[in-house]
Amino acid sequence: MDEREWLASSFEEHRTRLRAVAYRMLGSLNEADDAVQEAWLRLSRTDASEVENLGGWLTTVVARVSLNMLRSRHSRREEPIGVHVPEPIVDRADGTDPEHEALLADSVGLALLVVLETLNPAERLAFVLHDMFAVPFDEIAPIVDRSPDAARQLASRARRRVQVENTVPDADLRAQREVVEAFHAAARDGDFDRLVAVLDPDVVLRADLGPLPAGGSREVRGAAAVAGQALTYSRLGLVMQPALINGAAGVVSIRDGQPFSVGGVTVRGGKIVEIDILADPARLRRLDLTILDN
Repeated sequence: MDEREWLASSFEEHRTRLRAVAYRMLGSLNEADDAVQEAWLRLSRTDASEVENLGGWLTTVVARVSLNMLRSRHSRREEPIGVHVPEPIVDRADGTDPEHEALLADSVGLALLVVLETLNPAERLAFVLHDMFAVPFDEIAPIVDRSPDAARQLASRARRRVQVENTVPDADLRAQREVVEAFHAAARDGDFDRLVAVLDPDVVLRADLGPLPAGGSREVRGAAAVAGQALTYSRLGLVMQPALINGAAGVVSIRDGQPFSVGGVTVRGGKIVEIDILADPARLRRLDLTILDN
C-alpha cells in the first residue's frame, strides 16, 4: 500500500464520525458530505506524517469548515426566514438503514436539530463538539477564537436551550407509531376531538415551506390550533406514507405522485408534543426518498 492509499484508507476509518459531526452542525446530509469532502481535500494536501492525531485533526477541520458554512448561510439571509426545519434523514417505517444509525446516535431527532438551528454558529459548534463528541474545550477554543472558559460558556448556553425544549421522544417506537397513526386517522375522519386527544396541550407545529415569496414558514402552538391545521391539511388529498424520520415515527406525504412534505413527530408521555414539517420543494428534491420505494 502506497502513502496515498494508506491516507485514503485512514480517512475512510473516520468518515462516519466526520459525517455525524457535520450533520449535527449543518442539519443537512448534502452539506455534511461537502464538509467531509473538503476535509479530505485538505488532508490530501497536508504532510500526514506531521499529524499526531488524525481523528482529532480531521474533526477540527470538519468543524471549522462547518462553522464557516453556517456563518455564510446566516450572512446570506437578508431577511429573517422564521422557522427553519433541517433536512431530515428518512428511512422505511420498518427499520433504519445501517448507514444512518451512526448519524442518528444520541437521539439526534428532528426536534433537536430544530433547536440547534436557533443557536448562533459558535454556540452550536461548542455544544456539538463537547456534548455530543466529548471534544475538550481546550481544542474547541481556537476553532471559535475564544478562550476555553468562553467556549465552555457557549456550550452551557446552548445546553440550557436544548434542555428547556426537552426534545427526547418516548423510547418505545411502536407506541410512537400508534399515536401518530391515531393522529392521522382522526385527521382523515375530520374528528377534531380525537385529534386534540392525542396532542399535548402545549404542542407546537412548525412548517418550513421554503423561501419567500413563494414559500414562508409558520409556527402554531396549542392543541386546538394544531388540530385545526391538521384538518386543513387533510383536505389537500395527500397520501400519507409512514416512515422513520431521524429514527422516530413520522410520515412522508405524497401529492400527485410526488413528495409534498416530510413530517417528523415527537411523542412524549403518549402525546404529540412537536410536529416539524419540511415542505420546501427545492429541499425535498435533495432528499433521498428512494428507500421508501423498495
